[in-house]
Amino acid sequence: MLVELPVLPLILINILAWLVIHMGAAWLGTQIPGRCFRTDQWLYRPRPWERKGQVYERTIRITAWKRLLPDGAALFRKGFRKKRLISRNQDYLEAFARETCRGEAVHWVVLGSSALFFLWNPWWAGLIMVAYALLANLPCILVQRYNRFRISRMLANRRP
Repeated sequence: MLVELPVLPLILINILAWLVIHMGAAWLGTQIPGRCFRTDQWLYRPRPWERKGQVYERTIRITAWKRLLPDGAALFRKGFRKKRLISRNQDYLEAFARETCRGEAVHWVVLGSSALFFLWNPWWAGLIMVAYALLANLPCILVQRYNRFRISRMLANRRP
């Protein structure tokens, strides 16, 4: 901890920092061209342990709770809403898959930024900030990955 602050200012700084980090990362993510997000890139590639998305359905029952998560795309002019499919057109599905990569990247950036909170928080409060980051971002990352599996299946069924 580089700075020692009283509790109330510390809480306010943490809230403001999270707001800036969440909104800043999301806005920056919307500024990156879609062509930079490809489903075949290392971060977004399917992993064997995901079993083509089945692990999300069977182990964590993602379909029961994913609709409860907010869709932050509505906050930005360039945001791509991912709450529900609005078309089964191939171009739209491919764009949707790219946007799941963008969303996943933004949540990884926000999650990674939790280490910054150790700069002005005591170690135990820094751990609380990391726990918050995990709780706020991992479900979103899992939903982005799960949706990409679903879209991949839809696209595969369209091809001869």
